[in-house]
Amino acid sequence: MDLSFTPEEQKFREDIRAWVKDNLPQEISHKVHNALELTRDDMQRWAKILGKKGWLGYGWPTEFGGPGWTAIQRHLFEEETALAGAPRIVPFGPVMVAPVIQAFGNAEQQKRFLPGIASGEVWWSQGYSEPGSGSDLASVKTKAERQGDKYIVNGQKTWTTLGQYGDWMFNLVRTSNEGKPQTGISFLLLDMKSPGVTVRPIKLLDGSHEVNEVWFDNVEVPAENLIGEENKGWTYAKHLLSHERTNIADVNRAKRELERLKRIARSEGVWDDVRFRDEIARLEVDVVALEMLVLRVLSAASSGKNSLDIAGLLKIKGSEIQQRYSELMMLAGGPYSLPLVREAMAAGWQGNFPGGNPALAPLSSTFFNMRKTTIYGGSNEVQRNIVAQTVLG
Repeated sequence: MDLSFTPEEQKFREDIRAWVKDNLPQEISHKVHNALELTRDDMQRWAKILGKKGWLGYGWPTEFGGPGWTAIQRHLFEEETALAGAPRIVPFGPVMVAPVIQAFGNAEQQKRFLPGIASGEVWWSQGYSEPGSGSDLASVKTKAERQGDKYIVNGQKTWTTLGQYGDWMFNLVRTSNEGKPQTGISFLLLDMKSPGVTVRPIKLLDGSHEVNEVWFDNVEVPAENLIGEENKGWTYAKHLLSHERTNIADVNRAKRELERLKRIARSEGVWDDVRFRDEIARLEVDVVALEMLVLRVLSAASSGKNSLDIAGLLKIKGSEIQQRYSELMMLAGGPYSLPLVREAMAAGWQGNFPGGNPALAPLSSTFFNMRKTTIYGGSNEVQRNIVAQTVLG
């Protein structure tokens, strides 16, 4: 694949770079470049800035209010925002559920839900995984029973990322136990402020609150919130997962974090270690290969081809790269990678390392957090089986 860009594409990149420079708040960029914790307000603030410009749904077609960019333009936008230190767009609304609503929702659902996603006003959460249903999503047990013009939902979801901020949730629910497990699943949109919804935090090793359990106790959901047909939700879920797995690869964040790794290696005196530089070089080669694979998936999607199988391969490689750069940062930082006192960091302690290098904080938190990447979005073991069966034959 030719990775060189046309003059028009280069001009597009320059325009994006200039706009981001003028509109990205510096205090948010500082947090991103130094891996400091982003608040809900930080993430929502950037989402609304993009929404006002019409770029939060940067992958949307013009008929739904998006810019109608090509695959290359979308890639360049992602790259420039990442390198500038913009927060990663929270994907659940604009990247994941919006394409499902656009492809399978009716006109009323599109009119009702898409504007709030495009503006950044409405925060969406994902209701997929359950305590006994992770990579095997076909085994979900959360039940939605039709009663007249509403569904009664009972059950539990887990590992709901940033669910404590959620206004709405898209849910895989079981509406039938007949036939294969996949044939009894429906795709339901649920107001998280509804009576009977309980969100409970799952505290991580570093004390952060990123994921949650969500319980449903006789939650009433209007039947009009069903996307598409009842018991056809598995089809819609597969459509969504291709977008999620492409997003998990996050090649542009990998390119930004690769530069951060180099800064840490230089500041901590390990850059002159030839063996360590070999590891950085190997990682950089893999990041370039990942970028080529991302462009391939985006090109396939833009031509109407099913990119789900390739997206699974992309998810495998992207998640492994994230783990590798976080591990190399830990090795470069040595003992200064370990301290993590959240209260002290919130008070501004992050830069109080020898030489005042805030790039070191909080490496331990990042390292542990990245252990999840090969599990969520479909574990890498399962993705390898899919690739073996559908791509390699």
